[in-house]
Amino acid sequence: MTTPSLRTLRGALRDRAEPAVRIQQARVLRPPDDDELLGVRVPAVRQLARAHRELAREDVDALLHSRVHEERLAGVLVLAERMRTARGAERRSLVDFYLARTRCVDNWDLVDASAHLVLGPWLVDGPEDPPAVEDVLDGLAASSWLWDRRIAVVATLALVRAGRFEPTFHLVRVLCRDPEPLIHKALGWMLREIGRRDAPLLVAFLDQHVTDLPRVTVRYATERLPAEDRARFVRARQR
Repeated sequence: MTTPSLRTLRGALRDRAEPAVRIQQARVLRPPDDDELLGVRVPAVRQLARAHRELAREDVDALLHSRVHEERLAGVLVLAERMRTARGAERRSLVDFYLARTRCVDNWDLVDASAHLVLGPWLVDGPEDPPAVEDVLDGLAASSWLWDRRIAVVATLALVRAGRFEPTFHLVRVLCRDPEPLIHKALGWMLREIGRRDAPLLVAFLDQHVTDLPRVTVRYATERLPAEDRARFVRARQR
Protein backbone atom coordinates (compact mmCIF):
# COMPACT_ATOMS: atom_id res chain seq x y z
CA MET A 1 0.00 0.00 0.00
CA THR A 2 1.35 3.42 -0.98
CA THR A 3 0.98 6.03 1.74
CA PRO A 4 0.24 9.72 1.07
CA SER A 5 3.74 10.69 2.25
CA LEU A 6 5.37 8.24 -0.14
CA ARG A 7 3.18 9.42 -3.02
CA THR A 8 4.14 13.02 -2.23
CA LEU A 9 7.85 12.23 -2.26
CA ARG A 10 7.63 10.24 -5.47
CA GLY A 11 5.68 13.03 -7.14
CA ALA A 12 8.20 15.62 -5.98
CA LEU A 13 11.06 13.60 -7.45
CA ARG A 14 9.32 13.42 -10.81
CA ASP A 15 8.56 17.13 -10.72
CA ARG A 16 12.30 17.81 -10.44
CA ALA A 17 13.35 15.52 -13.28
CA GLU A 18 15.53 17.04 -16.00
CA PRO A 19 16.15 15.19 -19.29
CA ALA A 20 19.69 16.58 -19.63
CA VAL A 21 20.57 15.38 -16.14
CA ARG A 22 19.20 11.94 -16.96
CA ILE A 23 21.54 11.67 -19.95
CA GLN A 24 24.50 12.63 -17.77
CA GLN A 25 23.45 10.15 -15.07
CA ALA A 26 23.30 7.31 -17.56
CA ARG A 27 26.85 8.07 -18.66
CA VAL A 28 28.33 8.45 -15.18
CA LEU A 29 26.42 5.83 -13.22
CA ARG A 30 26.16 3.14 -15.91
CA PRO A 31 23.10 1.66 -14.21
CA PRO A 32 21.81 -1.86 -14.82
CA ASP A 33 19.27 -2.32 -17.58
CA ASP A 34 16.35 -2.58 -15.17
CA ASP A 35 17.14 0.77 -13.53
CA GLU A 36 14.95 3.79 -14.26
CA LEU A 37 16.69 7.16 -14.11
CA LEU A 38 14.56 10.26 -13.64
CA GLY A 39 17.29 12.86 -14.00
CA VAL A 40 16.99 14.53 -10.57
CA ARG A 41 20.03 16.41 -9.30
CA VAL A 42 21.52 15.04 -6.08
CA PRO A 43 21.08 18.30 -4.08
CA ALA A 44 17.36 18.19 -4.91
CA VAL A 45 17.12 14.59 -3.70
CA ARG A 46 18.95 15.56 -0.50
CA GLN A 47 16.52 18.42 0.08
CA LEU A 48 13.55 16.10 -0.32
CA ALA A 49 15.12 13.52 2.00
CA ARG A 50 15.51 16.16 4.70
CA ALA A 51 11.90 17.21 4.25
CA HIS A 52 10.75 13.58 4.53
CA ARG A 53 13.11 12.40 7.25
CA GLU A 54 10.13 11.17 9.33
CA LEU A 55 8.95 8.87 6.54
CA ALA A 56 7.61 5.59 7.90
CA ARG A 57 10.05 2.68 7.90
CA GLU A 58 7.87 0.72 5.47
CA ASP A 59 7.94 3.66 3.05
CA VAL A 60 11.73 3.80 3.24
CA ASP A 61 11.75 0.08 2.52
CA ALA A 62 9.57 0.68 -0.55
CA LEU A 63 11.97 3.34 -1.78
CA LEU A 64 14.97 1.08 -1.32
CA HIS A 65 13.31 -1.72 -3.29
CA SER A 66 12.25 0.58 -6.12
CA ARG A 67 13.93 0.27 -9.52
CA VAL A 68 13.81 4.07 -9.82
CA HIS A 69 17.36 5.12 -9.02
CA GLU A 70 16.49 8.42 -7.35
CA GLU A 71 13.96 6.68 -5.13
CA ARG A 72 16.66 4.37 -3.80
CA LEU A 73 18.92 7.39 -3.33
CA ALA A 74 16.15 9.16 -1.42
CA GLY A 75 15.74 6.06 0.74
CA VAL A 76 19.36 5.91 1.84
CA LEU A 77 19.43 9.68 2.36
CA VAL A 78 16.38 9.50 4.63
CA LEU A 79 18.23 6.89 6.68
CA ALA A 80 21.27 9.18 6.82
CA GLU A 81 19.10 12.06 8.00
CA ARG A 82 17.55 9.89 10.71
CA MET A 83 20.97 8.71 11.83
CA ARG A 84 22.03 12.29 12.61
CA THR A 85 19.82 12.43 15.67
CA ALA A 86 19.36 8.73 16.46
CA ARG A 87 20.84 7.36 19.66
CA GLY A 88 21.03 4.02 21.43
CA ALA A 89 18.60 1.35 20.30
CA GLU A 90 17.24 3.52 17.48
CA ARG A 91 20.72 3.91 16.01
CA ARG A 92 21.32 0.15 16.09
CA SER A 93 17.88 -0.43 14.55
CA LEU A 94 18.73 1.88 11.63
CA VAL A 95 22.05 0.09 11.11
CA ASP A 96 20.36 -3.31 11.11
CA PHE A 97 17.73 -2.03 8.67
CA TYR A 98 20.46 -0.74 6.33
CA LEU A 99 22.64 -3.84 6.53
CA ALA A 100 19.66 -6.06 5.78
CA ARG A 101 19.07 -4.14 2.54
CA THR A 102 22.53 -3.64 1.07
CA ARG A 103 21.36 -5.46 -2.07
CA CYS A 104 19.31 -2.33 -2.71
CA VAL A 105 22.41 -0.13 -2.37
CA ASP A 106 23.59 -1.16 -5.78
CA ASN A 107 25.64 1.62 -7.30
CA TRP A 108 28.63 3.67 -6.20
CA ASP A 109 26.64 6.86 -5.65
CA LEU A 110 24.20 5.10 -3.32
CA VAL A 111 27.08 3.63 -1.32
CA ASP A 112 28.98 6.90 -1.15
CA ALA A 113 25.90 8.83 -0.06
CA SER A 114 25.11 6.48 2.81
CA ALA A 115 27.81 4.13 4.12
CA HIS A 116 29.73 6.65 6.25
CA LEU A 117 26.53 8.42 7.35
CA VAL A 118 24.38 5.40 8.26
CA LEU A 119 26.83 2.67 9.23
CA GLY A 120 29.69 5.04 10.07
CA PRO A 121 28.32 6.73 13.22
CA TRP A 122 27.51 3.37 14.78
CA LEU A 123 31.04 2.17 14.03
CA VAL A 124 32.44 5.26 15.73
CA ASP A 125 30.54 5.07 19.00
CA GLY A 126 27.86 2.39 18.80
CA PRO A 127 29.34 -1.07 19.41
CA GLU A 128 29.94 -1.82 23.08
CA ASP A 129 32.57 -4.38 22.10
CA PRO A 130 35.33 -2.80 19.96
CA PRO A 131 36.04 -6.03 18.01
CA ALA A 132 32.48 -5.75 16.72
CA VAL A 133 33.66 -2.94 14.42
CA GLU A 134 36.16 -5.19 12.73
CA ASP A 135 33.67 -8.08 12.63
CA VAL A 136 31.08 -6.00 10.76
CA LEU A 137 33.64 -4.58 8.35
CA ASP A 138 35.25 -7.96 7.73
CA GLY A 139 31.86 -9.53 7.06
CA LEU A 140 31.06 -6.90 4.45
CA ALA A 141 34.56 -7.09 2.97
CA ALA A 142 34.23 -10.85 2.53
CA SER A 143 30.97 -10.55 0.61
CA SER A 144 30.71 -11.57 -3.03
CA TRP A 145 28.50 -8.47 -3.55
CA LEU A 146 30.70 -5.65 -4.84
CA TRP A 147 28.65 -3.00 -3.09
CA ASP A 148 28.96 -4.68 0.33
CA ARG A 149 32.72 -4.44 -0.06
CA ARG A 150 32.56 -0.79 -1.06
CA ILE A 151 30.19 -0.09 1.86
CA ALA A 152 32.82 -1.53 4.20
CA VAL A 153 35.52 0.73 2.81
CA VAL A 154 33.49 3.95 2.59
CA ALA A 155 31.97 3.43 6.05
CA THR A 156 35.45 3.84 7.53
CA LEU A 157 35.41 7.49 6.46
CA ALA A 158 33.51 8.16 9.70
CA LEU A 159 36.27 6.41 11.65
CA VAL A 160 38.98 8.33 9.80
CA ARG A 161 37.25 11.61 10.64
CA ALA A 162 37.23 10.48 14.28
CA GLY A 163 40.99 9.87 14.15
CA ARG A 164 40.75 6.07 14.02
CA PHE A 165 42.80 4.89 11.05
CA GLU A 166 43.55 1.22 11.70
CA PRO A 167 40.21 -0.15 10.40
CA THR A 168 40.90 1.52 7.06
CA PHE A 169 44.48 0.24 6.93
CA HIS A 170 43.13 -3.21 7.79
CA LEU A 171 40.67 -3.15 4.89
CA VAL A 172 43.35 -1.92 2.51
CA ARG A 173 45.43 -4.95 3.42
CA VAL A 174 42.41 -7.26 3.10
CA LEU A 175 41.07 -5.88 -0.19
CA CYS A 176 44.23 -4.87 -2.03
CA ARG A 177 43.81 -7.90 -4.34
CA ASP A 178 40.13 -7.27 -5.00
CA PRO A 179 39.31 -7.62 -8.72
CA GLU A 180 37.06 -4.54 -8.90
CA PRO A 181 38.44 -1.08 -9.82
CA LEU A 182 35.65 0.56 -7.80
CA ILE A 183 37.15 -1.04 -4.69
CA HIS A 184 40.66 0.06 -5.67
CA LYS A 185 39.42 3.66 -6.02
CA ALA A 186 37.59 3.56 -2.70
CA LEU A 187 40.71 2.27 -0.93
CA GLY A 188 42.76 5.09 -2.41
CA TRP A 189 40.13 7.64 -1.42
CA MET A 190 40.17 6.51 2.22
CA LEU A 191 43.98 6.47 2.31
CA ARG A 192 43.98 10.01 0.93
CA GLU A 193 41.63 11.05 3.74
CA ILE A 194 44.05 9.58 6.28
CA GLY A 195 46.89 11.49 4.61
CA ARG A 196 44.97 14.74 4.97
CA ARG A 197 45.06 14.21 8.72
CA ASP A 198 48.41 12.48 9.20
CA ALA A 199 50.63 12.58 6.13
CA PRO A 200 53.66 10.94 7.83
CA LEU A 201 51.50 7.99 8.86
CA LEU A 202 50.24 7.54 5.30
CA VAL A 203 53.79 7.76 3.94
CA ALA A 204 54.94 5.11 6.43
CA PHE A 205 52.06 2.82 5.42
CA LEU A 206 52.80 3.25 1.73
CA ASP A 207 56.51 2.66 2.27
CA GLN A 208 55.58 -0.74 3.65
CA HIS A 209 52.74 -1.71 1.29
CA VAL A 210 52.99 0.27 -1.96
CA THR A 211 54.06 -2.67 -4.12
CA ASP A 212 51.03 -4.67 -2.96
CA LEU A 213 48.50 -1.98 -3.89
CA PRO A 214 46.70 -1.44 -7.21
CA ARG A 215 48.07 1.45 -9.25
CA VAL A 216 44.84 3.42 -9.05
CA THR A 217 44.83 3.07 -5.25
CA VAL A 218 48.31 4.56 -5.11
CA ARG A 219 47.35 7.41 -7.43
CA TYR A 220 44.29 8.30 -5.37
CA ALA A 221 46.10 7.89 -2.04
CA THR A 222 48.99 10.18 -2.95
CA GLU A 223 47.06 13.03 -4.57
CA ARG A 224 47.63 15.40 -1.64
CA LEU A 225 51.16 14.35 -0.77
CA PRO A 226 54.15 16.52 -1.71
CA ALA A 227 55.13 16.07 -5.35
CA GLU A 228 58.34 14.22 -4.55
CA ASP A 229 56.56 11.67 -2.34
CA ARG A 230 53.79 11.20 -4.90
CA ALA A 231 56.30 10.62 -7.71
CA ARG A 232 58.30 8.18 -5.60
CA PHE A 233 55.29 6.02 -4.80
CA VAL A 234 53.95 6.09 -8.34
CA ARG A 235 57.36 5.00 -9.66
CA ALA A 236 57.58 2.23 -7.05
CA ARG A 237 54.19 0.86 -8.10
CA GLN A 238 55.12 0.90 -11.80
CA ARG A 239 58.17 -1.34 -11.39
